[in-house]
Amino acid sequence: MSTNSALQTILLVEDDANDVMLFQRAYRKCRLANPLQVVDDGEAALDYLAGRGKYADRASYPLPALVLLDFKLPRKSGLEVLAWMRERTELKRLPVVALTSSRERSDVNRAFDLGINSYLVKPVAFDNLLQLVKALGLYWLVLNENPDLMTEHT
Repeated sequence: MSTNSALQTILLVEDDANDVMLFQRAYRKCRLANPLQVVDDGEAALDYLAGRGKYADRASYPLPALVLLDFKLPRKSGLEVLAWMRERTELKRLPVVALTSSRERSDVNRAFDLGINSYLVKPVAFDNLLQLVKALGLYWLVLNENPDLMTEHT
């Protein structure tokens, strides 16, 4: 499923351990070969994306090709993480998909105002999660043409 993606990393930003476990299970069942990194709060997401602290080794923690972002996070919300990303030249083109339980119109509208690429509500049933992961893999890792990430010198 990941021929165009050259096995680029996906970053899942999710604080609920059960949701992480279910997502990882669905990910394996869909046979996605792309490495999946997981961080469990907004500050850790910023550290991972900035390549600082324990995430400084880009060989072990490469910049992801796609970020799956929950909004209800400890330390910094997903909306704060998204706003921070979109302010940075090197991250503002990085595709970000909201994967959250919030259906609040204010969250949806704010996410799009901040430059979210897609907004998905977490399904409750595992079979629906499986379909969502399969669709994510097909669309974002195979069909979608990702932009080049910008550097400070671009």
